[in-house]
Amino acid sequence: MPRVFAYVRVSTAGQTSDNQIQEIQAAGFAIVAHRIVSETVSGSTCTSQRRGFVRLLDKLETGDVLVVTKLDRLGRDAMDVQATVKRLSALGVRVHCLALGGADLASAAGKMTMQVIAAVAEFERDLLIERTQSGLARAKAEGKSLGRPGALTPKQREDVNQQFGAGISVSALARQYGTSRQTIQRARNGMPIIAPESLTPVR
Repeated sequence: MPRVFAYVRVSTAGQTSDNQIQEIQAAGFAIVAHRIVSETVSGSTCTSQRRGFVRLLDKLETGDVLVVTKLDRLGRDAMDVQATVKRLSALGVRVHCLALGGADLASAAGKMTMQVIAAVAEFERDLLIERTQSGLARAKAEGKSLGRPGALTPKQREDVNQQFGAGISVSALARQYGTSRQTIQRARNGMPIIAPESLTPVR
């Protein structure tokens, strides 16, 4: 009789994994409490960096079954999930995902499903990159400024250098222009200055 484990995850402390556990039990998996691994960690964190999942790997043996409610419980994206499933498969562990009809992701059909999901994810990333590049090209053609604006105007940079030459300290100049000492020092040294504000949006 194979041992059955469940891995449930929530992103913040204000969330609960109870619904995931109930969903797994409702699907017919009778899992004893000490084989339910629950942790609070962001989905953007790889499974190899999750303490709970790493402890789970130490418990799993060949022939065991791991149940999750959704693919995103296992990884941050399709490629990460695929790598995690491959690692579990190498251990001889079957991975069941309820959101995919209880499919065993380590089986031939499951692997094909993962390949399709990974292909779709890659396609979406390519579309995003293409749209971003097109937007940047269009903005450049329209003469729009890209990137972050300068923290000091050319006139202010000139004034900073004049005042610094007159003996005004870096700290005093930083207070006067409402910026950092580093910005003043870069202006004094003739280095490019980038404001800390976010990127200018391309519309």
